[in-house]
Amino acid sequence: MSGIRDDFLSAARSAAALLRDPAVTAAWDEPSALPEFGVGALAGHMVNQILLVPRLLEDPVPEEPVVSLVDHYGRSLWVDAGLDDEVNVTIRLGGEQIAAEGPRALAEHVDSVVEELAVRLPSAPERPVRFPWWGPWSLTFDDALVTRTVELVVHSDDLAVSVGVPTPSLPESVVDRVIVLLSTVAARRHGPTAVLRALSRAERAPSNITAF
Repeated sequence: MSGIRDDFLSAARSAAALLRDPAVTAAWDEPSALPEFGVGALAGHMVNQILLVPRLLEDPVPEEPVVSLVDHYGRSLWVDAGLDDEVNVTIRLGGEQIAAEGPRALAEHVDSVVEELAVRLPSAPERPVRFPWWGPWSLTFDDALVTRTVELVVHSDDLAVSVGVPTPSLPESVVDRVIVLLSTVAARRHGPTAVLRALSRAERAPSNITAF
């Protein structure tokens, strides 16, 4: 199995464990660290990155052209969308719908899907895949897993901060993969000099080099 698939499963298992943290359950109906997101909705959005993967394995091969990860983020509408724009409202509502299962039932559902994917991913073909809301393009399956890994890692930190627990530790390969992609996307958005200064020269660092 590829390192990408191993990394995704590591991030998925970590997120599933965080979902079971008693602090998450206790704060389920409270506001999160993200504007307009409750803790439950944020948790639902986080683990949906796991729940969506079986669909990628089962949908037919798309006809839309395959693009790179950097181009994918450059085209995605949510990257520059405002808090109340339709795309972000839809994301929050989706998280709320998933959270409606309740923390215990959702945790059991997620654990089941993680174990299913542990069996299926090693032999899954590397082929184009897409979700309808991406837009008129596809990614390779492994690149799609990288996007889900980024979501899991970033939102695990959001959720941990929201409920006052330490951000989960992840294998170095997972963190490196996410940081490299975020740095690359940030350099495409803001220019390489901005990222270089943010990482090496605090006195000249720009106020914002976020990837998205």
